[in-house]
Amino acid sequence: MSTAITADALGTAAPVLSFSPVVLSVPGRPVDLRVRVSAPATGTGLPVILFSHGHGPSNNLSSLNGYAPLADFWAAHGFVVVQPTHLTSSTLTHLVADAPGAPDFWRSRAEDMTHILDRLDVIENGVPQLAGRIDHNKVVLAGHSLGGFTAALLLGAGLTDPDTGDLVHLVEPRIKAGVLLAAPGRGGDVLNGPMAEQWPIIGAVDFSTMTAPALVVAGDKDDPRHFTDMGPDWHADPYTLAPGPKTLLTLFDAEHGLGGIAGYDAAETTDENPERVAALAQLAAAYLHTQLQPGASTWEIACEALTAGPDPIGRVESK
Repeated sequence: MSTAITADALGTAAPVLSFSPVVLSVPGRPVDLRVRVSAPATGTGLPVILFSHGHGPSNNLSSLNGYAPLADFWAAHGFVVVQPTHLTSSTLTHLVADAPGAPDFWRSRAEDMTHILDRLDVIENGVPQLAGRIDHNKVVLAGHSLGGFTAALLLGAGLTDPDTGDLVHLVEPRIKAGVLLAAPGRGGDVLNGPMAEQWPIIGAVDFSTMTAPALVVAGDKDDPRHFTDMGPDWHADPYTLAPGPKTLLTLFDAEHGLGGIAGYDAAETTDENPERVAALAQLAAAYLHTQLQPGASTWEIACEALTAGPDPIGRVESK
């Protein structure tokens, strides 16, 4: 597998500046919204990746302190990565366990991203050496696991509020495209695992209105038996059930951690594979770069290098 070809297509890696926390006071939110910002040390007109963390068993990985293998790579290759700590984070459980919206905070998670975009100038000016370097019109999104669920809502998926029965749309039109990493799939009769009753919100999503361009990433060994007996194909639902333009990247031998994206050397990773993580970081960056630069060949070059050779990391299909 040639990772150098892909890295070249994305440009030379730059040193990364990482600054946290940037603290935003949000009326009605039980605690302040804290974010980490990672950016290349050089460059202007930088696009933004909003990143939504998953849930997970660890304390700090599900917060602004997680997902460094992705955030570091993306920032080194020209993106400003903004990582909020959602109210679902284990670091906040002792503070928000009884707050409205607990324990899934589905609406708050999506609204965190809108708050960030509303105050992107405040964030930009609050991070040393970043002022004047962001292109506010080039915003994309990524999310892992429960973060993929949040990303789907921001990209246009509808949701039936379990409390009211009302159909809710939280689409954020300022977000141009997204990457859904090991996101949950459909509900209905297939949501028959032991966790389905504890997290009914997972089955309440309607992907048919998720019209924004998205790369859906699914591991072919990611068995969601705690939610469904559908098998790994469940994680491809945001591709299968949504309208185009969509692309599905199926990673070979990948489980829910996709090789260890949540953190360097994370003990909870069941399928640790640094090469897979590096390839995924490159493919996601290449996809988002091409979405923001129509006509760019970055995605095509990345796919050729990482999915078309004799030792492919996975397979790609689009619609």
